[in-house]
Amino acid sequence: MKTIVNSWNEWDPLKHIIVGRADGSCIPASEPALDAKVPEDSDMKGKHGPRPKETVDKANELLDNFVRILEKRGIVVDRPTPINFNQPTATPDWKAETMFGCMPPRDVLLTVGKEILEATMSYRCRWFEYLCYRPLLQKYYKEDPKMRHESAPKPRLTDLDYHKDYLSDKIGVKKRLEWTEKKFFVTTEEEPLFDAADVLRFGKDLMVQHGFTTNLKGIDWLQRHYKDHRVHALNFPGDPYPIHIDATFTPIKPGLIINNPQRKLPKELRKIFEQNDWKIIDAAQPAHNTPPPLCYSSVWLSMNVLILDPKTVCVEKSEIYQSEQLDKLGMEVIEVDLRDAYAFGGGLHCCTADVYREGNCEDYFPKQ
Repeated sequence: MKTIVNSWNEWDPLKHIIVGRADGSCIPASEPALDAKVPEDSDMKGKHGPRPKETVDKANELLDNFVRILEKRGIVVDRPTPINFNQPTATPDWKAETMFGCMPPRDVLLTVGKEILEATMSYRCRWFEYLCYRPLLQKYYKEDPKMRHESAPKPRLTDLDYHKDYLSDKIGVKKRLEWTEKKFFVTTEEEPLFDAADVLRFGKDLMVQHGFTTNLKGIDWLQRHYKDHRVHALNFPGDPYPIHIDATFTPIKPGLIINNPQRKLPKELRKIFEQNDWKIIDAAQPAHNTPPPLCYSSVWLSMNVLILDPKTVCVEKSEIYQSEQLDKLGMEVIEVDLRDAYAFGGGLHCCTADVYREGNCEDYFPKQ
């Protein structure tokens, strides 16, 4: 079957998707953007190099099982082509001792309508990650004459892209929360920077988190690129490490969003949702008090769910409270065991990237 690229939002019926792989994943060496995202008490602090083989094998087993679940529901699944991540990379401006991996395609690829866009990325260790997806994108480009394959301008990622004072181990959570409220993040405004996972698609509107991995110039670039869309900058002051929006703010279906209760959308940013009859409710509490070993992410990957259609959602199997909440909201919940793959790049939304969802570009926010 020939590929058709089309996806305008997070909830229309899903027919074709990319699911990542854990092969060869590395814990990256310290670098300006990364130091600031590893919490002081994390067991990742100071470690880098290939992840233990048994953890890679387990993660791949879970990802393969997720693929089977999707395929049984008639969804076409593609996989990336891992490269050798355990090698030094360099540009004229910097060197990195290792790369990262290709478990979370959502971080790199943004599908808006007929276009798949490769994000700039803000980590040096992830600068070359797009290569894992090129075989698929070349295939889609060949098979779908209307598909557009775009790449945002590759950033230089020199030291000018980062605030040096963010690197100190002496800076505690209290100070970081103050900085987040003031919208002072590790990345500067030297050049456009954004990760695809900071963007949520609502038809004509794109909601973009301004935080550690996406700056205001990146958001401005997205608005200039998507001329027919309205691009909105969101921020969540309760998050000392604001990286990627999909464990903070998750649309479930038209008119309904679950919001991390520790990172509430500020009142002044709620207006557009309230004017257009969108309900924002607190997400259920996570089932775990700590993330898995060697994991960047917070326990709030509980709300990193994948919507298959407006009535069906995939939730991580151990996240019983999130499953219960979505069940009460009238959703069919599909439980997927993925917790032991979290450390490789995130949850069920992170480890996927849309290729095709039914539907067209709708205006869900006509009152603005």
